[in-house]
Amino acid sequence: MSEVDLELTGRAVEIALAAGAGDAEAYAERSSGTEVRVHGGEIESLTATAQRGVGVRAWIEGRAGYAYGTDLTDDGLREIGSAAAAAAKISDRDEHAAPPVPAGEPEPLDGLRDEGLEAWDGERKAALTLAVEAAAKAADPRVRGVEQAVYADSQELVAVSSSAGIAASYEATSCFSYAYALASDSEGTRTGLGFGLGRGPDELDPEAIGAEAAERSTSLLGASKPPSCACPVVFDQAVAASFAGTIASMLGADAAQRGRSPFADRLGEEIASPALQLRDDGRDPAGLRSAPVDGEGLPHRVTDLIAGGRLKTYLHDSYTARRAGTESTGSAGRGSYRAPPSVSASNLVVEDGEDDREALLAAAGEGILVQEVVGLHSGVPVSGTFSVGASGHRISDGSVAEPLAEFTIAGELVSMLTAVQRVGRESRWVPFGGSVRTPLLLLAELTVSGA
Repeated sequence: MSEVDLELTGRAVEIALAAGAGDAEAYAERSSGTEVRVHGGEIESLTATAQRGVGVRAWIEGRAGYAYGTDLTDDGLREIGSAAAAAAKISDRDEHAAPPVPAGEPEPLDGLRDEGLEAWDGERKAALTLAVEAAAKAADPRVRGVEQAVYADSQELVAVSSSAGIAASYEATSCFSYAYALASDSEGTRTGLGFGLGRGPDELDPEAIGAEAAERSTSLLGASKPPSCACPVVFDQAVAASFAGTIASMLGADAAQRGRSPFADRLGEEIASPALQLRDDGRDPAGLRSAPVDGEGLPHRVTDLIAGGRLKTYLHDSYTARRAGTESTGSAGRGSYRAPPSVSASNLVVEDGEDDREALLAAAGEGILVQEVVGLHSGVPVSGTFSVGASGHRISDGSVAEPLAEFTIAGELVSMLTAVQRVGRESRWVPFGGSVRTPLLLLAELTVSGA
C-alpha cells in the first residue's frame, strides 16, 4: 500500500513541475476512523469517516503556493499541480520559501500499527464503549449516571515526496476511550474523568476506565472552596499534560519568531527549575503522534526543549529553520492533506523524577492537589499569564484530604516553570490537546483564589 501512495505522490510532483513549478512536494493521506458515543445504556451515535486526498506545494523563485484535492486520477493531479503552481506565481516573494532539504534516510519505526483493529467491527466497538459506561455505574452506588462515554479510533497511511529527493511513507493506528461519571449526594453532583489509550482496542481496559471516572467523581462529593492563598501545589498527570502542551505551543519557532511567545529571544537562558526536563519525542511507539517522518518527510527525532533549567531549542519546520539559520527539528505537523505543514510538537515527554506519589505529597506538606483545570486551552496571552478554574483535594500533613472545587489557580508560565520543585516517577500518556507523557509535578508555590 505504501508503494502505491509513494507512486501517487511522485506522479503529483512530476505533474506540478510540468505545470511550471521550480520545485514541488506532494503529501498524500488515506485515513479512516470510528467514533462511538453512548448514554444511558444506549448507543447515541456510531459514525465512521474516511478520506483520501493529496496536497501539493509548489515553489517558484522564492514564491510558494498550495493546492489540494481528492481526485487522484492523472486529470485530477494535473488540476491540483496546476493550481499550486498558479498560486506560487502570484504569491509574495519570500527569501526563505524553498523546499525542505533531505536530512538522510529515516530509520524504520515499528509498533505504530495494530493489525487487530481491523477485526473490530462497529458492534464490538459499541460493546466496549457500553462496557466503559457500565463499569463507571457499577463502581460506586453514588454514581447516578455517565454524562458521556466515548470511543474513537483512526487508521492512516501517509506518503510524501518532493523534487528535492524526499520519499517517505508510513502507516499507523490509534484509539482511545473516556467517560465522565456523574456522582451525586445531598449536597450536589460532581463529574470525574477516566480514560485509556493505545494502538488498538485490545489495549483498552473498559473496567479500569469506568472505575477511574467513578473514583474521581465520587472523591469530589462534598467539595468546598479553599481559602485564597499562595501554597505548594501538586499537578496530577492530566493537569501537568495540559500545561506541557500549552508551553510547547509557545516553544514553536513560528510563535517565537513573531514575538508571540514569552520564550521569544530566550534561547540558552534559564527558564525553568533544573528538576524539569522536557523533550519532544517523535519516535516513541507508545506516543500516538509518533512516525518515522514529520509532515515534510524529514526524519522525526528526539529534541530536548528544556534541560538543566535552560531553553535548549525551539521546535522548527524547514521554513522557520531557514529563517533562523539552523536546521529543522523534524517538527512539521499536518492536520490533513487540506493544509500545508506548520510547526507542531509530536509527543511531549516530561522526564520522570525520583519521587513516587506519596513522597511528592509528603514534600508538599500543606497545599493543594490539582486534578482538573478548565479554560487553559482557550488561550494564554503572549505575556504567559494564566488564570484557570480548578478542582482537586487539599493536601494536609502530606496526605490527600477533603475535596476542593470552584477555585482558580493563576500565575505566569515562566515563574511556574521555575517553581517546579520535584517531579514524580509515575508517568502516564494523556491524549487530550496533543500527545503528552508526564508524571506528577510539585510546584513550590502557586496563587490560589477561593473563598
